[in-house]
Amino acid sequence: MKKILSVLMITLVSLFITACDKKQETKVEKEPAKKVLTVGMELAYPPFEMSDKEGNPQGVSVDFAKALGKYLGREVVIENTAWSGLIPSLKTGKIDLIISSMTITDERKKSINFSIPYAQTSLAILANKDSAVTNIDELNQAGKKIAVKKGSTGHIYATKNLKNAEILVFDKENTCVLEVVQGKADGFLYDQLTIYKNYAQHKDTTIALLKPFQENPEHWGVALNKKNVQLRAQVDEFIKKAKADGTFATFAKTHLSAAKATFDELKIPFFF
Repeated sequence: MKKILSVLMITLVSLFITACDKKQETKVEKEPAKKVLTVGMELAYPPFEMSDKEGNPQGVSVDFAKALGKYLGREVVIENTAWSGLIPSLKTGKIDLIISSMTITDERKKSINFSIPYAQTSLAILANKDSAVTNIDELNQAGKKIAVKKGSTGHIYATKNLKNAEILVFDKENTCVLEVVQGKADGFLYDQLTIYKNYAQHKDTTIALLKPFQENPEHWGVALNKKNVQLRAQVDEFIKKAKADGTFATFAKTHLSAAKATFDELKIPFFF
């Protein structure tokens, strides 16, 4: 009899422990911890990605990331990452996505995924005033020097198409601009808005050649790990919604109003 009672007691205790475990598991499932959305960007590209005097992230891409986080119900953390480290960080899972004015290219799509495009742009030229350069063909001449940022689409374009000129490759956008301002380079290839911004800061020494010279415009997208299919679908949904409800127009009004006026005057398609 004692043996039977002992077996019954052990069985009852086991059932009680199992029930408690299941109850705890159910509670965890019903109340999941709020997941952080880690967004990588290089805070060196105003007015899209930059920092204020206190070091806080600011700009179009920062507003974009925060709006996306609100839509997804996730807290956003901005990881300031050097341009060359963005894609490696994405592939290794250190960040969830990249919002850093990144152009969608076939080469990049081999290792990462992109959302649908949220902006379009074309390459433009920041030329030194004394260079006598008025178009891309005049820049592609023997003796001309072209500054490009390493790994940028301007770097890729110049390498493929401007074989007569000397290509000067630098790690930083500011260095490329300084080369032109000081007359060490005849031109700098980068996206239209950056060229416009730097011209506005150096009107005495530079000119901005904003009209597109590429056959097709470039498109920017949010970059994601190839494994994160669900997040990609959610980002696509947000971009469609943000374009339809005026969210992107608000970004432009807040950060890009002067540039948009210039683009409209020159009849050049704007980013959003």
